[in-house]
Amino acid sequence: KSVRGCVVGPDLATLSLVISKKGDADIPGLTDDQRPRRLGPKRASNIRKLFNLEKKDDVRNFVVRRELSEKKKKAPKIQRLVTPAML
Repeated sequence: KSVRGCVVGPDLATLSLVISKKGDADIPGLTDDQRPRRLGPKRASNIRKLFNLEKKDDVRNFVVRRELSEKKKKAPKIQRLVTPAML
């Protein structure tokens, strides 16, 4: 096994790597396709940051939902959500 710029021993089973810069050619199966993130943010402030919302906007309408089947959808419980009941 070898990784450019790193010292890697033969006793390692797996390597955890992060692509920091894309080169001239694509690596097949790794950098040639765009895959969306599977899950969206769960915290209210991160949902606001993702959709450029203001403080007065309702975050519950912008939660990223994923489909389980044709009829069922699943959404995370929003953390740090300030509601009138919380106040």
